[in-house]
Amino acid sequence: MIATARTVFRPLIRLGLIPQILIGIVAGVVLALFSPGIASDVALLGQLFIAALQAVAPILVFVLVAAAISAHQKGQPTHIRPVLVLYVVGTLIAALIAVAASFLFPTELTLNAGQVDGNPPGDIFSVLRDLLLNAVANPVSALMEANFIAILVWAIGLGLTLRQASATTRQALSDLSAAITRIVTLVIRLAPLGIFGLVAGTLAESGVEALLNYAQLLGVIVGCMLFVALVSNPLLVYFTTRQNPYPLVFTCLRGSAITAFFTRSSAANIPVNLELCRRLKLDPDTYSISIPLGATINMCGAAITITVITLATTHTLGISVDFPTALLLCVVSALAACGVSGVAGGSLMLIPMAANLFGIPTEVAMQAVAIGFVISVVQDSTETALNSSTDVLFTAAACQSQEAKRS
Repeated sequence: MIATARTVFRPLIRLGLIPQILIGIVAGVVLALFSPGIASDVALLGQLFIAALQAVAPILVFVLVAAAISAHQKGQPTHIRPVLVLYVVGTLIAALIAVAASFLFPTELTLNAGQVDGNPPGDIFSVLRDLLLNAVANPVSALMEANFIAILVWAIGLGLTLRQASATTRQALSDLSAAITRIVTLVIRLAPLGIFGLVAGTLAESGVEALLNYAQLLGVIVGCMLFVALVSNPLLVYFTTRQNPYPLVFTCLRGSAITAFFTRSSAANIPVNLELCRRLKLDPDTYSISIPLGATINMCGAAITITVITLATTHTLGISVDFPTALLLCVVSALAACGVSGVAGGSLMLIPMAANLFGIPTEVAMQAVAIGFVISVVQDSTETALNSSTDVLFTAAACQSQEAKRS
């Protein structure tokens, strides 16, 4: 029986991971269209896949960062600073693109949506304060709650102190890191089955009817994200590496964006991104820090969502927006996006704070948030795909640029 199954599925097993994922997507769509009941049942596969990724990601990041820093040789260069510069510049450019698109394609909302629960922050300082408080959280609770800012802080501190430890201790930490990495590799190999369950379950539950009423808003948001992924990000990579950026861009989109789109979680996609960086032969001392850090602060997709929905709300209410205020919105959106992980509800819950720049009452802004939740099946998936793939893209660009300078 087992031998027969191996014979039947051998051609499928021999395919690469990405073709297997694409087959899983198609199979999930077909199942949801023809048998929604069964599709709802197989959604368990997707839930298990996401749960496995989210469970292993915190301990993976903690051990990997601590091991990389403890093993780092004094004087050996890392490329964290240029990666951080790319993160900040990329997020600001994404917000600017969202402003331009909102002016070119003004969108009106039907502000009679039901209220949603949540306590949006009152100002940008609340977001930054939450971010700083998260950084000094208890390490045990940080691992349990997947607070990656605190995980990074504690891992960096442990790694720096372990530089003075014996070679045996540092080797044991390195062996633990390798063992967890192998477990992550096994989980990622289950991605085709997991994404099959995610696609089937999502389509069976939500369908596409709910998205049609907000097609223009969704079109502007997704259009901005595609422009960032295929135009502005490649330009940043070109100016950084002075090479054709598109082979690297498409590699990152294939290897990171597809899984991020369906998991809808930057944290869950951290193991996928770390594995992609390893395959790209990037500097482990760099990507072991830049990838988990990017999952928290590199949020160009979130900046687009905040900006577009806020300006759509102002257009609906007939509020005139001048250019200086639009620039201020870009800065606020970019800074707020960096603190998304510390705010319950993600980027959508930061819309009332941005809307406050234009004097829009919170109760009205929360109706726009409710509309955001309606389109979140596509909006949040696309946002996560852009955020996560950009983490790898900018990390690779910085590493390649520094390598070229040394050679």
